[in-house]
Amino acid sequence: MRRLLAVSLTTLALAGCVGPPQAPEAPPAPVIRPTPRPVPVPPPAPLASDWNDWPFTQGDWVYRRDARGSIALFGAGGGDAAMTLRCDRARAALYLSVRGPATPVTVRTTTINRVIPLQPTGGDAGYAATMLGPNDLLLDAMAFSRGRFVVERAGDVPLVVPPYAEIGRVIEDCRG
Repeated sequence: MRRLLAVSLTTLALAGCVGPPQAPEAPPAPVIRPTPRPVPVPPPAPLASDWNDWPFTQGDWVYRRDARGSIALFGAGGGDAAMTLRCDRARAALYLSVRGPATPVTVRTTTINRVIPLQPTGGDAGYAATMLGPNDLLLDAMAFSRGRFVVERAGDVPLVVPPYAEIGRVIEDCRG
């Protein structure tokens, strides 16, 4: 019995020797990664000295008729026209609109170069326009320019546009 008592006391003594519970390990510190730097967009390649060699602006022409007359829109699609030519039949006028501020643009065609002042359109935020008479020679120059015509604004990438049939259709709609 002494032996049993000795074993029991030893077991109890050993059970009391267990240390206090350890605090759980702290979670690892978050790894802070540096913010990736934006990849710089390379500047556009310099344009050739002759505007007839400049690459076309991305986009295509679309022709539409509506209650006011007709409109030719040039751009990437999805309602994102970079430029429009509208015939307002009631006013017998054509409106050349360009996306951007109301600062002058230079229109270059094979036969005519002209600086055109633009005014805010009021209705379409982000566009500026000018009114042209239906017999303005610039319109024919745009429609019949060889291969392309250009609309330039200081500080902007020029619009290099093909003279597709949509332009001529809008002009003819206003001439009757």
